[in-house]
Amino acid sequence: MNFVAVIPARFGSKRLPGKPLLDIAGQPMVQHVYARASASKADRVLVATDDQRIADAVISFGGECVMTRDDHPTGTDRLAEVADLLKLSADTIVVNVQGDEPLLPASVIHQVVEILEKHPQASIATLCEPINRVSDIEDPNQVKVVKSQSGRALYFSRARIPMNSSIDCGVHYRHIGLYAYRAGFLRDFASLNPTPLEQFENLEQLRALEHDRFIQIEVAIESIPPGVDTESDLEVIRRQMEDFGV
Repeated sequence: MNFVAVIPARFGSKRLPGKPLLDIAGQPMVQHVYARASASKADRVLVATDDQRIADAVISFGGECVMTRDDHPTGTDRLAEVADLLKLSADTIVVNVQGDEPLLPASVIHQVVEILEKHPQASIATLCEPINRVSDIEDPNQVKVVKSQSGRALYFSRARIPMNSSIDCGVHYRHIGLYAYRAGFLRDFASLNPTPLEQFENLEQLRALEHDRFIQIEVAIESIPPGVDTESDLEVIRRQMEDFGV
């Protein structure tokens, strides 16, 4: 299983400025994510950023970093530049590991690569998991997904989907922001115009769907703690890290 893991990291988060450098158990968040990605046995792990402060932090803990432009609208667009900078062949698998998932299990990084290998016609492979709390169904920070019986993603939304008069946690899925693509698709994605639904929902994967690209999605083989989107999320992660003795 050959692949490159890339962690897009930017300093200017609206809700948590400087998020990649926020301290968790004595280390910046990006260092925890880097360690998780490295445990996946990727051929190469690197952070892609446009901020020298993040680059300096990565270098200080011995990680690899590549500087990218500062005008990318999404992390996937940033990865397309990385594919060009590294001169990756079109069939090289690239995994987008979100920089705010410090507890991401390495096993699911393997899983998303396997999905893409099993479905060569797919442009993107990604993961989801059942939602078991009503509050998460209504939470716009928890992205929901509906999928076909064969595992094709039909739509992603911050709203509650599917929608009816009663809430049944058994049919709602949280999207996990972990993606695998081939480098050729990354270049294709960057050439596509941003789309209305992508901009309305602020979800980059909708650009692929609106341009008729195929996203294959499976339920994660291991439970994945939510990422860090808010200050309260950060405190939860810090407590969990303390419990784990990290």
